[in-house]
Amino acid sequence: MSGFDPTLDPKPVQVRRLEVLTGVVGRRRWSSDDKARIVEESLAPGATVSNVARRHDIRPQQLFGWRRGMRIPEPEPQMTFVPALVEAPAKVERARPRPARIGRGDIELEIDGVVVRVRRGAEAKTVAAVIKALKAVR
Repeated sequence: MSGFDPTLDPKPVQVRRLEVLTGVVGRRRWSSDDKARIVEESLAPGATVSNVARRHDIRPQQLFGWRRGMRIPEPEPQMTFVPALVEAPAKVERARPRPARIGRGDIELEIDGVVVRVRRGAEAKTVAAVIKALKAVR
């Protein structure tokens, strides 16, 4: 800090506190073991990258870079299944038209009034994404 006052006040400012930093200044070097331990800590259930990074005085971007460098994918949410109830269709007059024919191996789901028809050979990832989107809208 200098005695220069930008308000052009003629009296000099007295410096009351001066802090001197000692030790290594610049980039820190992390050993592979330390990186692996911190990355493993960030993958624990309930852990967030921001909290782990803050605890170790690093940036979250750096921790994500270590995870990417170790080829550890982001954890995917666990898929859950819902029970399926199979019953004979009742003779009910329908308000909207249905396809004339549902083929063998096709699945028809009704979620909150929305009908989803899954044709034979549809990819499981696509079907899961559609169901997840419908559940999120609810």
